[in-house]
Amino acid sequence: MTSNSALAPLSYRPFRNYFTGRSVLLLGEAIAPVALTFAVLDLTGSTADVGLVLAGRSIPLLLFLLVGGVVADRLPRHLVLLVGCLVSALTQGAAAALVITGTGEVGQLVAIEAVNGIAAAFALPATNGMVPQLLPSTLWQRANALVGFSRGGITVIGASGGGALVAVLGPGWVLAFDAGCMLLAALFFALMRLPKRVSERGGRIVADLRHGWTEFASRPWLWQVVSVFSLVHAVTAGAWLTLGASIADDTVGRAWWGATLGAQAAGVVVGTVVMLYWGPRRPLATGLLLHLTFVPMYLAVVVAPHPAVLLPAAVLAGVGGGIFIVCWETSLQRNVPSGVLSRVISYDMLVSRVAVPFGQLAGGYLALRFGEPPVLLVGTVLAGGAVLSLLASRSVRALGTDPAAGVALEPTLSPVGDDRAAPTRTGSGT
Repeated sequence: MTSNSALAPLSYRPFRNYFTGRSVLLLGEAIAPVALTFAVLDLTGSTADVGLVLAGRSIPLLLFLLVGGVVADRLPRHLVLLVGCLVSALTQGAAAALVITGTGEVGQLVAIEAVNGIAAAFALPATNGMVPQLLPSTLWQRANALVGFSRGGITVIGASGGGALVAVLGPGWVLAFDAGCMLLAALFFALMRLPKRVSERGGRIVADLRHGWTEFASRPWLWQVVSVFSLVHAVTAGAWLTLGASIADDTVGRAWWGATLGAQAAGVVVGTVVMLYWGPRRPLATGLLLHLTFVPMYLAVVVAPHPAVLLPAAVLAGVGGGIFIVCWETSLQRNVPSGVLSRVISYDMLVSRVAVPFGQLAGGYLALRFGEPPVLLVGTVLAGGAVLSLLASRSVRALGTDPAAGVALEPTLSPVGDDRAAPTRTGSGT
């Protein structure tokens, strides 16, 4: 396999283990919410309890995300992933046992999912900071595209197969399957051998958090994009996924709404395949421009809610979104020092997601007052306009493929299963 091959990253054994482990991990995460939702509904029949259990995971995740970024930068990232997977396997196994035996209570499931959320808060920054340690920089974009391809494909499988598995096996056994996925992922992460990092380790977590914030805030392109996507994610959660589903329920029906979401996920897969072969000179600006394809999809639900319009619009939006994800991850890896990458990613995740609950609450309230279609329409215009405004920023437009000054030296890695690598110098570069 040559270095020009789309699959060249897979010739490196550490990346193969990472890619396989992450794919198995994603499969478990894709079906777990479906199983958990039906488990709670079987237990109490209350959608409020479903929301309580799901929030039991998401709130601790947000609260511990920054600390997770610090730990992932201080310790070997594959070991952080390994421990996170083992804790998740234990928690999901406990939930499965309670559901299968019929002895579970909502309070127990909330507590279990809280621990699961804390484990995810440490694992997520470590996961997204791994690629620069595994491959030469010339292969980062293709590696991100392969990961995106896996993520998109597994999303399609999880959306369609999760419900079917629950119907056949029951939610408890599907949760047990999720626990098994976590154990298998942990095995692949345990097989990884990474180059040693010489990092700037602060004496206190607060100092490390401050350092991470400095790295985040000192890059205008970074905080500008993350701030705008806080609004985009709020609109997606509060207007598209909630109000869009309600509008579709009254127009095309639930089956076509599910097909629309599936078409969008399929488009993401196509977009990541495109990025295996295409390397734009200005990846961030290109990715943002193509991500605007979500606007026609959102508008179609309001203006022309018909499958012949919705499905092509959803595929187009998925393609643009898939390309943007690869461009964004590659831009982070090329322009943020490896030694602080997990902390920067944790700030990215926190700032971009923190408005999601507010968007969900505001979307429902505003829909009651003004109606669902006007709220979705206004939200779409605001989100689309905000993304478009980013292209007016010179720092966003000018960000290219060459690493910025101060980015960590890349490791000297060998393909075809050689795990050996020279130590990598990391840190702020100052």
